[in-house]
Parts: sequence; structure tokens; C-alpha cells
Amino acid sequence: MRIRKKFNKMVILALSIILVLTTFVIQPVLASEPFLDTFEEGDSNWIATSGSWSVVSDQGGAVYYQSSSSEGRTSAGDLDWRDYSVTADVKITDFNGSTRTYVAGRYTDANNYYAASLFNNAGGKLEIRKKVKGSSTTLVTKADYELKTNEWYHIKLEMNGATINMYVNDVLELSATDTDLTQGSVGLVTLKSAAMYDNVKISDVISSLPEPSPGTPIDPPTETPVDPPVVPPVDPPAETPDDTYALSEYNLGGFATGTTGGGQIADTDPRYVKVYNASDLALALKKGSKYKVIEIMNDLDLGWNEIPDAAKAAPFSAHNAALTHPVLKETGVSKINIDSFDGLTIFSSSGATIKHAAFTFKRSNNIIIRNLEFDELWEWDEASKGDYDKNDWDYITVENSSNIWIDHTTFHKAYDGLIDIKKGSNGVTISWSSFVGDDQSSNSWVTQQINALEANKTAYPMYAYLRSSSVGMSKEQIIAVAASQKKGHLIGANEFATDNPDLEVTLHHNYYKDIQDRMPRLRGGNVHAYNIVMDNAEAWTMKNSITSDMAKAISAKGYHFGITSNGAISTENGSVLLEKSVIRGVQYPLRNNQVSATQSKYTGKITAVDTIYELDEIQYRGGSEDAGSPLSPVPAAVIPFSWNGFSVLPYSYTAEDPAGLQARLTATDGAGAGKLSLSTVQWLSTNYN
Repeated sequence: MRIRKKFNKMVILALSIILVLTTFVIQPVLASEPFLDTFEEGDSNWIATSGSWSVVSDQGGAVYYQSSSSEGRTSAGDLDWRDYSVTADVKITDFNGSTRTYVAGRYTDANNYYAASLFNNAGGKLEIRKKVKGSSTTLVTKADYELKTNEWYHIKLEMNGATINMYVNDVLELSATDTDLTQGSVGLVTLKSAAMYDNVKISDVISSLPEPSPGTPIDPPTETPVDPPVVPPVDPPAETPDDTYALSEYNLGGFATGTTGGGQIADTDPRYVKVYNASDLALALKKGSKYKVIEIMNDLDLGWNEIPDAAKAAPFSAHNAALTHPVLKETGVSKINIDSFDGLTIFSSSGATIKHAAFTFKRSNNIIIRNLEFDELWEWDEASKGDYDKNDWDYITVENSSNIWIDHTTFHKAYDGLIDIKKGSNGVTISWSSFVGDDQSSNSWVTQQINALEANKTAYPMYAYLRSSSVGMSKEQIIAVAASQKKGHLIGANEFATDNPDLEVTLHHNYYKDIQDRMPRLRGGNVHAYNIVMDNAEAWTMKNSITSDMAKAISAKGYHFGITSNGAISTENGSVLLEKSVIRGVQYPLRNNQVSATQSKYTGKITAVDTIYELDEIQYRGGSEDAGSPLSPVPAAVIPFSWNGFSVLPYSYTAEDPAGLQARLTATDGAGAGKLSLSTVQWLSTNYN
């Protein structure tokens, strides 16, 4: 496997002359072995655009080594290559979690190529993958293929027209058909693995040449020696991260460090239960049930009127009755109280959706909630004139509890809050989760509601007034304004509660899309937020669509309909540290008082570090303490930041550069439920090192 690099220039020259003399109209040109690199002479043929690449010695020979745990990309060859095979010897020295290692072809840049993939997920897999315009797809997979570190694999990726084949150790393992990519060079890509490459060889190349005009003679090549085409393309930065991940990115961290939930137990264990319906869930969550792991097997509709009578007992109870939404008036809403559990994991392997229910965790410890989606818990508020103070529907409320990890969850628009944390709860981490407003589609949850109001305006005086000439809002404008979510996280329910200083919450790698307020809103205690994105650009646009005359008319009738524009808030001596995050379309990114700017007892400590802020013409990156910073807290005099009860955070963490954060969190393996394809064992794990 250690053969010296060689180029037969005379053969290439002779072949070119023969082809030219044979015909006057030539499109493809076949070149024999135009590229062979054993790296004995360095890596001058390659251009690396990410990772840490170097030529090192291995077993007495030179190899090309990517040693970083970040993504590594390097490429060489000619962008005109169309049909060819690329072979390479590949040795993975460190998987670094569940990662992929590629030999790539028809590589034009970091966002477009085919790849023969070694994927060590779920026991090992072989794959043929493609990446087109930044979006990756697996064309074909072979599962249960054992992959080992420090073992050489001879990989061949063969591309002939629409046929793509993958060989391992000279055995054809996979074949796929695809027409998206037709030409490009060769690439070596490590998606967060560390790997060695050797003996990279390109064979049987057909390149594209322009077709001459009919009757135009083709000049034969000159006598100049022909070097193989090894000029690599310039690889621009990827538009979005690859949809591949190192599982270690998703390790449990923050204040919830040490939480184990129900532990890693087999589904045959009597403490493990699979839930298919409301009755199953009621039994599993009944106080004293002894269950440790609850796997949600499918979507669950849990409204009080749609669950069977057998489930209408503790922990289920009827919630406040729906008044306006046509669906919720039929289904009802349930409240589910999880009381006095110690060690419990609730998860779904498929990213199941739970609807029409609010969960409250009381006096519980060591709880994990992962890979679940929560939806359909909002309705139009006529009862409190748009103040949303009637129904008290929160998706999740945590009270008097500790060591709670909520991870890879998705929360849609809710009547009240999304996740509220109260009564001194501590050791809480919310990570890699997505909080989103309504998408305003033709049958969206908000659109269904507004259609019902529009059909019977006389029954809904607030809505009728907005539609009247006194305000002049269109139905479409009302949908667009109502689409954003009013409240995010309330941490500390009551002013100056004696247990507020105990509150401890970490927020990291969360994506907030059109959330108007409370990311978070803290009363006392400590919150550490890093690598979060508040993307309220669309909500900000709709806020500006409400004219001052409209706003005055709405206020004159005592109605509340508009868009609040707050980001992170700390009050009553709370401490909020926001770092390496992104805030877009938020008028007041940091607030330190919600009651009276002149009364310091209502003021909290809040600071931002290395955060990107964008609003209209403002384009800023920096900290809140920088001179003239648009991130400086308002409205009260700034209190110097310090933690409450400790001087240094009691856990370690790594915050990434915020420049690529939004693309990372919205990628196919980003924030939210249903983004990761993990085994049950992996979902029950908290550490992937």
C-alpha cells in the first residue's frame, strides 16, 4: 500500500494526440491515472479549507492526517473531471463520538459533492452520501458494518454517469443512482473525526471540453510536456454546517450536570415502559409508579375531552376550558402533574408530538426530557382583552424541583409561557431546543383561530374592533402579528419570594424564533445563557406595521394587541450572563428592571459578552460593557455583574463562535426535536465521550 507517486507524461501526451487526430468533434477526454498521491513529497497538491491537515509518518511511510475534532476539508484535482473513480486508504484514529469520514468525488466546494462515508453510528455503517447546495442526503446505507479505529480501509468511490458505487477493501458494498452532480474534483472530508489518508488515486477520468463549432479544425497540442491536472479549487466557507455531528456536542452540561434521569436500562426492564396512548401515560406518571424510563412511541393528543375515561384520574386533570379556538373547544386541555419522582427519563426516539396538554413537575429530582415536540396550546384571548392572563397554559412548569435536563425539544406557540421555572427550582439545563412562533400557513394553528373569529366577528368584540375602521387591520395583518409567541421563560414566579435566590438555570444552544419576551425573565437567582439565538426579525417587521394611530386606538379601548420586543431580562438582584449569542430584531436586547427604574430593589444584574446584535441599521458584535454598546441594559442604572452565591460557575463549558451559530442551530442536526437519529441507548445517555 506504499507505492511512490508517478505520472506518465508521455502516455498522457500520446493519448491526447491520438484522440485529437481521430475526430474533429470531441467532448469527453479519457485520461489514464492523472493523479496519484502517496504524500511522500508533502501535501502541495492539496488545499485545505478547514481542519488541521499535515503530512506525518505512520509505520515508516508518509500519510495525510486530519487531527482536529472540528470539521476538516481538503481538495485537489480538476473541476472538469466528470466520470472517474477515486481510491484512498483511510485510517480513523479517533471517532470523537458518532462521526463520519469521507472520500469525496465530483467535489466543487464544501457544499457540493458525493462521498463514500464511514459512519460509526449504531455499530457502524457504510453510506453513499451527497451534499447539494449545503444540504446533505444519504443515498444508500449498509448497516451493521463494524468500523474500528487504527485500522486501514481501502475505499473506492466510483462515479459513472448517474451511477455511484462504493467499494471497501475491493468489495462492492453499495450502489446508488443520482444525477444532481456531474463533475468536480476530489475531496477528503472528516466530519469531526481524526483520520489518516494515503495513496489517493484518481483513475479513468473523463473530463469536459467545450464542443467546437461544426467544421472548425482542432489544433493539436503543442510539444509542451503535459502535467497531470492537480490544481485544486478554492473552497469557500460552507453556507451551512454539514448535517453530521459529533455526539459529544450534545453532552449534558450546565447547572444540570450530574443528572442521570432514569438511567440506562433495557426496554425489557420492568421499570421501562413504552407509551402509546393517554391511558399508558397516566399509568406511567401516576405518583409512586416506580417507572424510570418512559418512551413515547407515537404522537399523543391529550386534551381532556379526547382522552378515555380510564385516563381521567391523577396525574391527569381538566385544565382551564378553551374559549375561542375551534379545535381546543372540541378537544379540551389537560393538566398533567408529575409529583415526587426521583430519577425519570421521558423521551421519544422519533421526536413524537404531544398536543393539548400542560405538564407540571413538582417536588421531583433527577428528571430528563428529550426529543419531544409540544404543540396546540394557544388560543385568542378575549377574556383578558389580549393580556393572556386567563388560561395559564404553559407547556412545562417546574416547581420545587432540582436536576432537570430538557434537551432537543421543540415548543410551538402557547397561551402563556413555554417553559416556566418556579419555587426555587435549581440545577436546570435547557439545551439544543427550539422555540418557535406560528408559521402563518393556510392551515396553521393561528390561521385556524383567526378564520373562526372572522366567520363570527360579533361574538368576539376585541377582534371585531381590530377589523373595524377604528383600527383598520386586515385579517392577514392580524394573523402575522398574532403569529409570534408572547412569552418565553419566566424564572421565579413571584416578586422577592424567599426561594428565588435558589433558582439556577443554564440555557445553551437554543433557537428562539419570533418570541417576543423573556429569553429569559429572571427574578433573583442565577441564569447562564450561551450560544443562544433570538431571531425576531419577522416579529420586528410586524411590530413596525402597527402604526401609531392603530396603537392609540387599540389602547383607548383597553385592548392589548401588538408585539413586545424584549430579549433577556434580570430583575430583583438576579444574575444573567449572556455570552457568544445572536440577537436579531429585538428592541430591548437586555433589560434590568420591569417595575420601576428608580427603585433599585427591582433591578437585576445582567451582562452580555461577545454577542452579535442586529436591529435595522445596527450591526454590532461585542459586549454590553463596551463604550456606547447597544447591548447596554435598560432602563435602570447598571449594577456591576456578579454571581449570587458563588464567584465562578460550578461547571465547565465551551462556547462556540456566534458567527455561524444561527446556521448551526437551524441545520438538520441543530436545535429541536426530531433532529438526531439516535438509538434508544444513546437517548438514555448523558455523556458521549
